Amino acid sequence: MRTTVISTSLPGGADAAKQLRARAARLEREGDLAGAFEAYEQAAALAPEDPALLSALAELASQLGMHDQAAALWGHLMRADPGGAAPALGFARALTAAGRFTDAMELLKSTLQVHPQAAPLWSALGLTLTYAGRSAEALTFFDEALRLDPRSSTAAHNRGLAWCDLGRAAEAEADFLAAGKLTRDPSDRAAIEFSLALLALGRGNLAEGWRLYERRLSPDWPKHVTFQAPGRRLRPGDALAGRSVLVLAEQGVGDEIMFASLLPDLVQELGPKGRLTLAVDARLGELFVRSFPTAQVCAHATERAGARSRRRPAAPLSGAVELWIPLASLGQRYRRGAADFPRTAYLHPAPERVRRWRDWLGPQPAVGISWRSGKLTGERRRFYPALSDWTGLLQTPGAQFVNLQYGDCEEDLAALAELSGVEIRRPPGLDIKDDLDDLAALCVALDAVVSVQNATAQLAGAVGAKVAFVSGPASWTLLGWDRPPWYASGHLCTTDSLADWRPALIAAQQMIAAT
Repeated sequence: MRTTVISTSLPGGADAAKQLRARAARLEREGDLAGAFEAYEQAAALAPEDPALLSALAELASQLGMHDQAAALWGHLMRADPGGAAPALGFARALTAAGRFTDAMELLKSTLQVHPQAAPLWSALGLTLTYAGRSAEALTFFDEALRLDPRSSTAAHNRGLAWCDLGRAAEAEADFLAAGKLTRDPSDRAAIEFSLALLALGRGNLAEGWRLYERRLSPDWPKHVTFQAPGRRLRPGDALAGRSVLVLAEQGVGDEIMFASLLPDLVQELGPKGRLTLAVDARLGELFVRSFPTAQVCAHATERAGARSRRRPAAPLSGAVELWIPLASLGQRYRRGAADFPRTAYLHPAPERVRRWRDWLGPQPAVGISWRSGKLTGERRRFYPALSDWTGLLQTPGAQFVNLQYGDCEEDLAALAELSGVEIRRPPGLDIKDDLDDLAALCVALDAVVSVQNATAQLAGAVGAKVAFVSGPASWTLLGWDRPPWYASGHLCTTDSLADWRPALIAAQQMIAAT
C-alpha cells in the first residue's frame, strides 16, 4: 500500500501545484480516481502546507479505501490547526473507517470540549458508536446533533441506521423519511431511499421494498453500477415465454448466489422455447452450468466508465439477446410473498466431489464455520462476532470443526485454537475463496454449517446444506421472517444486540448438539 509523503515546499512549486491540482480535480470528475490521487500527491509534494489541497487528497484517499493514508493526512492537518473542527472531523471519520473506534471517539470527545456547538462532531461520534456496535448509546449523540441543527439530514439518516441496528423499524423509517425531506443533495437522497428499501424489505413489505430497491440503479446512488448489454432492458409487464433473456448478476458473489434462487422461476417462465444467458462471477461458472443446464453461462466483467463502474458480459455472446435485466431486479417479478420462496436447493455441486469430501471427513459429525466477511471495514465490523465469542461453540462435544473462512485467516485460526483448545481442520487443496464449486461440495458433505451472513453462508444455503445463519437484529435479507427465506434448510440464530453475540452463538451451538 502506498504511503503519502508530506515534504517541505519545493522552490517555484506554487504554480506547478496549482496545475496539478486542477488536473487532479478533472481526473476525479472523469472517474479516474487513481490518476487523480497520483496528481494530488504530486501537488502535495510541491505545496505540503496547503490545507485545501491536503483535505482533497485525504477525502480521495478515503474514497479509495486508503483509510490509514487518509488518517495520516488528516493528522498532519490537525497538527497545523490543533483546535480545528474540520480536520478533527475528517481525522475521526478516517479512523472510524479503519476500525479504530476508540481513537476516533477519544478524538471527537476532546474536540467537542472546544467546539460543543458543532453538530457534525456530535453526529460523527454517534456514527462511530453505531459502527462499534453501541447503537443504543449512539442515539444520545444523534439527538444532540439534531437539537443543534434540526435540518441535518446526515444526523437524521445516521440515527435511522442506529434504530435499524436496534430492530426499531418504525423509528428508523421516521428518521429516513425526515432525512429525505431535509436533503437537497441527489446522492444523499438516493442513499436514504436505498436505506428505506432495505428497511421495507426487512419488515416484509416486499412490494414497496423491491420498488425502492431499484434506487441502487439510479445514477445518483453513490455505488451505482451501469450495465452494458445487447437488446433492451426487461420491463415488468413483458411476456417472456419463448424470449431470449440475458441476466447480469450484480453486487458481490454472496448476493449473486442468494439472488440466483430467482433463476428457476425465470427458466420456467421462458419455457422450452426460451433462451437464457447468465453473466456471473467467473468463480460461479462451473456450478451454474451444472445447476442451470439449459442456460448459456459466461463470466461478467466490471470496468470503470467515467465516475461509475460498468458491468457487461466478459466475452461476445452466441445468439441474439432480446431483453436483459440485472439479477436482483427479478425480485419484483418473482418474490411477492412467502409462498414464492424456494423449498429445495437450486445450486448443485458435483456428486463425486461430495463423496470425496465425505471420505475425508470420516464418520465423526463435522461442522463448517465461517466467522466474518472478506471486507472487514469499520462500517461492517459490528455485524460479526469477535473471535472470543466462538469459544463455546467450538467446544461442543462430539463434533469436529472445519474451516470455511475465505481470505487470509491463518492468524484467526491460530487465535481460535488458542482460545478454545480445539483445532479447526483445514480442507486440503481447497481454495475457499476461488474454488466455489468444490466449496459447495464440501458444504453438502458436512453435517452442518455455522456462518455469519457472508458468501459462504449463502453458498451453503443454496446447495441445501443445514446452515445456522448467525445474524444481528433485523437483517434485511430475512424479510421479516423467523428463518432465512431464501433457502430451504436455513436456521436463524440471532441476537437482539450487536454488542452481545452470545445468544446467537448459543442458539447455533444448540443446533449443532441436536444434529
